[in-house]
Amino acid sequence: MITRRFQIVGLALFGAALALGAAPALAADTQVAVAANFTEPAKEIAAAFKAKTGHTATLSFGSSGQFYTQMAHGAPYEVFLSADADRPKKAEEEGLAVPGTRYTYAFGRLVLYSKTPGLVDDKGAVLKTDKFAKLSIADPAAAPYGLAAVQTMQKLKVYDALTPRIVKGSSITQAYQYAATGNAELGFVALSQVIAEPGGSRWLVPTADHAPIEQQAVLLKTGEKNPAARAFLTFLKSPAAVAIIKRYGYQVRR
Repeated sequence: MITRRFQIVGLALFGAALALGAAPALAADTQVAVAANFTEPAKEIAAAFKAKTGHTATLSFGSSGQFYTQMAHGAPYEVFLSADADRPKKAEEEGLAVPGTRYTYAFGRLVLYSKTPGLVDDKGAVLKTDKFAKLSIADPAAAPYGLAAVQTMQKLKVYDALTPRIVKGSSITQAYQYAATGNAELGFVALSQVIAEPGGSRWLVPTADHAPIEQQAVLLKTGEKNPAARAFLTFLKSPAAVAIIKRYGYQVRR
């Protein structure tokens, strides 16, 4: 009887130890390349993802073009959250991404922003004036928001005249920093960067003024066998993540 009792207690302790030891073993980490405009929502989503699954999403931020170049040269990112659809599609075509995992997680909005109250009107007409010396945009070759800014100025027929006044940031983050610090009186930035920013003045650029900023995510081949990478992409579609995305001013395909 005593021996039997010790056996039961021993099995129970072994099971408890196994359960305690299994929790950390099940948790994993994934390396996620995130377009700079999505910095703040991604941080919130990663925190919610960890709370929900135990997995950790380690985030890196930068321009989509720079990330693609790094990935093509072997950078160990496992998930790519781009600011466009072209680069995830190209990654799929060139064998860098897992087929069938690419999808649109958000549509971005472009804003003409100034830290100076009253400088930017609700039509963007300030672009046709001499009320500013510098206008910041993200590098259009690397950042889709920079390309959208150029397209907007071309539609307004002011691009050629404004070219001498344009200051290019390596990413939308740098373009925003130029405007936020006053180094450029105006800046084309992402709505997500200024949606909670008090004061200043801004113009929400109509979506008809530039090509859609369709932001796609894709699982990279480096993360194909990592459960945390797949779980992060799945979580990005969850109601909790979608609510965060919408709160930062993005539109989500239904």
